[in-house]
Amino acid sequence: MTEKRYWNEKVETLPRHELEAYQLQQLREHVAWAYEHSPYYRQSFDAAGVGPDTLESLDDLRKFPFVNKQTERERQAAVPLLGDMVAVPEEDVVFVSASSGSTGMATLSPFTAGDFDDFQDAEARLFWAAGMRPRDRYVHALNFTLFVGGPDVIGAQRLGALCIWAGAIPSERLLHILKEMQPTVTWTTPSYAWFLGETAKKHGIDPATDLAIRKIIVAGEPGGSIPATRQAIEKLWNAELYDFYGISDIFGACAGMCAVREGLHIVEDQILMEVLDLNTQQPVKPGEAGELVLTTLRKKARPMIRFRTGDIVKEFPELCPCGRTHKRFEVLGRVDDMFIVSGVNIFPSDIEYVVRNLPGLNGEYRITLYRENHLTKFEIEVEKDDLSASETELADQLSHRIKSRLGVRPAHVKVLPENTLPRATHKAKRVVDQREEQATG
Repeated sequence: MTEKRYWNEKVETLPRHELEAYQLQQLREHVAWAYEHSPYYRQSFDAAGVGPDTLESLDDLRKFPFVNKQTERERQAAVPLLGDMVAVPEEDVVFVSASSGSTGMATLSPFTAGDFDDFQDAEARLFWAAGMRPRDRYVHALNFTLFVGGPDVIGAQRLGALCIWAGAIPSERLLHILKEMQPTVTWTTPSYAWFLGETAKKHGIDPATDLAIRKIIVAGEPGGSIPATRQAIEKLWNAELYDFYGISDIFGACAGMCAVREGLHIVEDQILMEVLDLNTQQPVKPGEAGELVLTTLRKKARPMIRFRTGDIVKEFPELCPCGRTHKRFEVLGRVDDMFIVSGVNIFPSDIEYVVRNLPGLNGEYRITLYRENHLTKFEIEVEKDDLSASETELADQLSHRIKSRLGVRPAHVKVLPENTLPRATHKAKRVVDQREEQATG
């Protein structure tokens, strides 16, 4: 029997005109639901002079106001527990996740039973696109404590894989599971995938030959879509790496790589995406960088109409060779991670691309931002993996390559011995910003 190529072929391969007609129908119904059942959206839409009748085309969505993380915090604080953006009574909510609160008050994301079912069907679809099959053993190494990515394991179970609910456990314990149970697929962050592979070697375990992991799913950082980072992790593990994208404000993974591994397909039957210019808030052309703005199409508990994610992405202009018609994008970084030097917008992923491609370095790096004569400057610390390499030559090469790629040079480059920089067990902290400290010091 021939194995099916898609989890849901009809939905995933709809011709664009049919998909967009479906989106418009869903959008009209969803906006009407939000207007009728959410106090916040009724007031917001009325103030903007828009409503369900405004939507004659998908382009009409641009007339609607934005929401963002701050909107969530304010409405949640004004009407505890879930806020007045919600469109169902609390007794209809069966699950909530919470953001980390690292940039402010933690925000809750509620789900009805139907929302949760849609969520897990999307996870199964993305797992299938990444090549997971019922014959796989999957170890879920994401945090289960209020984290929206925790329940994603249910999508793998729905697909039929044997699932090991490991969660966020010490590396030594996770390595024990990987060695004893020999799972074939796991999910973590790019930084932790690298850290775990290095830790395995320190314990006498070669992840490429002693373990059975052959697919690694990563999310939470841009590294999974940076070719050099992806290749380094793949070589360490002898495994294929697939990048996923999720957002706590909507649901777990809502976009992911297929077998082609060029961009992340978003589940467009459930979420509408816009990519907007940071200054004009107008759509950019495919292939140009802009902020990702998402609108739910079915989530009843808390609709998210034009949610500004703060993520900077590029949309792929052409359809994917895999046959899926849903849009693809790659994540470049976050608005709040971007820094400007001599008028040039720089993301940590720009630096990572250069560092990972320079022979003699092991790929670890840290960026420090500071002010000098009221101007932003940056220095880079890296580690070398070749003891015979000249630190001065490596520093000069890295500085030159950054200048060639970005148009600006770092003020300083420090080449350090291996294992000098701190390692991350979740998301890596790649940028140290001393500018505010200098201003108040």
